[in-house]
Amino acid sequence: MEFDILTIFPNILDSYFKETIIKRAVKKRLIQIQMHNIRDFTVDKHHTVDDRPYGGGPGMIFKLEPIFRALKKINRRKKSKIVLLTPTGKQFTQQKAKSYAKLDQLILIAGRYEGVDARVEKLVSEKISIGPYVLSGGELPAAVIIEAVARLIPGVLGHEDSAKSDSFTINKEYLEYPQYTRPVKFKNWPVPTILLSGNHKSIELWRNKNSKKARKKRKK
Repeated sequence: MEFDILTIFPNILDSYFKETIIKRAVKKRLIQIQMHNIRDFTVDKHHTVDDRPYGGGPGMIFKLEPIFRALKKINRRKKSKIVLLTPTGKQFTQQKAKSYAKLDQLILIAGRYEGVDARVEKLVSEKISIGPYVLSGGELPAAVIIEAVARLIPGVLGHEDSAKSDSFTINKEYLEYPQYTRPVKFKNWPVPTILLSGNHKSIELWRNKNSKKARKKRKK
C-alpha cells in the first residue's frame, strides 16, 4: 500500500517513520511512504502557500492552487482516496482504519495555518479528524492514521492482530465555517459573493449559518 503525504514540512516525520513497525513495513515493501512538499508546486519566487481570508478574520488560509497541482502530479492507483486532515472532519476510528487498509493508496493532505481554502472539498474524498482538539498542523494526524492503517496490513505485525477498538463519537460545540482566499474563482469554483461584499454583519450571519450546517452534517 502507498501513503502519500502533502505537507510544507516533508522531513518532519522522518525519524518516526524510521522506527518501530513502520520501518519494518517499509523494509518488507508492504507499504511505501511518499512525502510531497507543497511549496514545490507554487509558481511565485517566494513559494507562497497561504494568503489572507476573504471576508476578514485572523490568521492565514492555505491556498488551493498548490494543493491542486500536487495532487495532479501524484500517480493515482486503482483503489485510492484523498483525505484532508482537519479538526472539522469526521472522527477517525478503528473502523475507518480497517476501510483504509483495503485501499491501494491513501493520500493525506496535512493542512496548517487557520485552515485550507474550503474549495479543497472539491478535490478530496473526505475530511478526517483524529480528535476533538487542535494541533498546529496535519502531520501528526497523518502519522497516527498511517500507523493505525499499516498495522492492519497482512504481514506488518508478523501475526494476526486480534485487538479490537470500540468506535466512539464526539460532539463538538464548534465547527468552523468554510474559509476562502485568492483567487476569487478557480476552475468553476467561485468564492461565495457575500465574503467579497465588505458587509461584516452579513458575513457574520453567513458564517454562523454555515457553522451550524457543519455541526448538523457532522451529526449525521
